[in-house]
Amino acid sequence: MRNFFVKILGSIAMMLVMSFAGAAENISLQALFKDKAIIVVDGARHVLNSGEQSPDGIKLLTTDTQGEKAEIEIDGKREVLKLGMVSTGFASKGKGSVILYPETNGHYFTEGLVNGVSVRFMVDTGATIIGINSVTAERIGIDYRKLGRPGYVNTAGGIIPTYYVKLNSVKVGEITMYNVDASVMEGSSPREALLGMSFLGSLNMKRDSEKMELSER
Repeated sequence: MRNFFVKILGSIAMMLVMSFAGAAENISLQALFKDKAIIVVDGARHVLNSGEQSPDGIKLLTTDTQGEKAEIEIDGKREVLKLGMVSTGFASKGKGSVILYPETNGHYFTEGLVNGVSVRFMVDTGATIIGINSVTAERIGIDYRKLGRPGYVNTAGGIIPTYYVKLNSVKVGEITMYNVDASVMEGSSPREALLGMSFLGSLNMKRDSEKMELSER
């Protein structure tokens, strides 16, 4: 009988954690240390080591004292918190989706956000990862030369330098993903950012005549 009540209490505790995680609205990074952070969730203060989870269901993954940021996981999704900034809108939502229609050239374009900055995308299922030009990267505020991994990419205009980076967040319609692989190419090409498979590969893609629907799995 005692074991039965222990199991019941454990189930209730787990349900409460899931409920808190789904209801969290405001999360801020108050202090940052190596492998440790102080996170405030809807006014409740938690000191977490990397890998630990708060009673609210917030799990600290990594800390970056140089970049003044920490990576957390909430409700199965990852988010990057900046020191001293408040992130809002963490309440659980349904699966996101977006519907696109081709332009006259037959390509699918959409407006989106990269690290919170507006970017025009062209859907490119042939691109392994998201591709943006260095002009766009500088506008977004990505220090790709310092943070990126240098390499080269073969384009229609020849072989050009590129830098492989991680984008904190990419948002298209109701769909938001975090820590997305991307390539920053020197120069002004491609004109539009290429929405490649590092974003599209985690989605359901459905074509109905000309209409394309992207939806979270």
